[in-house]
Amino acid sequence: MKIVLVSRIDEADALRYTASLARELEGLGHEVALEEGTAAHLGEGGISFEEIDGDLVVVVGGDGSVLLTVHQMKKQVPVLGINWGEVGFLADLEPDEAGTFFAAHTEGFHIERRMRVSLSVNGVPLGDALNEGLVVTDRPAKMLRFGVYVDGTPAERFRADGLLVSTPTGSTAYAMSAGGPIVDPQIEGFLLVPLAPYMLSSRPHLISTGRNLEITLETEKPAHLVIDGQSTFELEKEATLTVKKSDQPALFVHTGKPFFEKVNHKLRNL
Repeated sequence: MKIVLVSRIDEADALRYTASLARELEGLGHEVALEEGTAAHLGEGGISFEEIDGDLVVVVGGDGSVLLTVHQMKKQVPVLGINWGEVGFLADLEPDEAGTFFAAHTEGFHIERRMRVSLSVNGVPLGDALNEGLVVTDRPAKMLRFGVYVDGTPAERFRADGLLVSTPTGSTAYAMSAGGPIVDPQIEGFLLVPLAPYMLSSRPHLISTGRNLEITLETEKPAHLVIDGQSTFELEKEATLTVKKSDQPALFVHTGKPFFEKVNHKLRNL
């Protein structure tokens, strides 16, 4: 297989581990390349995220590193995360598990598709999110006014500090911290979670991807859309955000660890 390695570059130990993993994978007969940022810190040549087109991308880092990789790839390639971060919900393997895993899967892997949301503002496509799109004011302690329309029908109007448009994958990230539910990633839906809403009746919504979803921003205050913490866009006054299911899902290697086992281990310490 052709495998591309990506490492967080702010941890020397992670870089050393990545270099060691590259040698181990080459010893198993795989063709190994390094992402250019990782390669530069190891004193080698590499390829850009946009050039990645192999059989597998191995990311040594936390969820942020995985999100960056998925966000930057021009073509979605299966991703396997090795946790070198905090919680690591998107990084299934611990560093000491990787060698055994690769040795046992020399012929290939089972791939799991994770839906992403495609976000457009006033008809202009801005990008896809694996975790969430965040609409928030750029002025602290200022509220925004939102309208939610499902199949053209007004479903909710509320004031809040912001709004998260999350995927089921992102339900265990910012959305969970904001009071949203944990959603099975095999469910395909748009999860809307208001941030500090003014009214107690403004609750999270889980909406089918088969519906047409639009969110209006009705405010004179400056606001931004942040996609997966990677890209930020300034929103015009009275902007309309259109939310659709992306036609390019993220692809993850299924390591055999059930989702709710990870929930119990990483969030509840069971």
